[in-house]
Amino acid sequence: MRIGELARLSDCDVETIRFYEREGLLAAPAREANGYRSYTEAHLVQLNFIRHCRSLGIGLPEVRILRSFQARPELACEEINQLIDQQIGRIHQQVETLRLLERQLHALRDTCRATQRASECGILRNLAQAAEGEGCSCHPAGHAI
Repeated sequence: MRIGELARLSDCDVETIRFYEREGLLAAPAREANGYRSYTEAHLVQLNFIRHCRSLGIGLPEVRILRSFQARPELACEEINQLIDQQIGRIHQQVETLRLLERQLHALRDTCRATQRASECGILRNLAQAAEGEGCSCHPAGHAI
């Protein structure tokens, strides 16, 4: 199959497929006599694997490691388990960061509860104070932006 069909079947952009191929994540396809790439069902499976990993937030270096384990199925999977444990840790940290951001936004929102002129808006006042290096209600004391 050609790259357009692979893109359609995998719901993946052609440029993304080329990128994965350049990065060595997707096996290089055979070339037809006219120079076109000729992809197989195996490429579709590889691409779906890569995309599934990416949907889980797994970075390209880690996908590369996972693909190397696919190529050597006789290896023990301890490193795979560690890789996923690290990903869980990264996601946990992102969740905590988002929770902090949510609290900060709520604190900022609490500075303006009434409809008034923009010149009297507590949110704008806080954002301007922070921009000028002064404290704001959404960042605890000592936490610069």
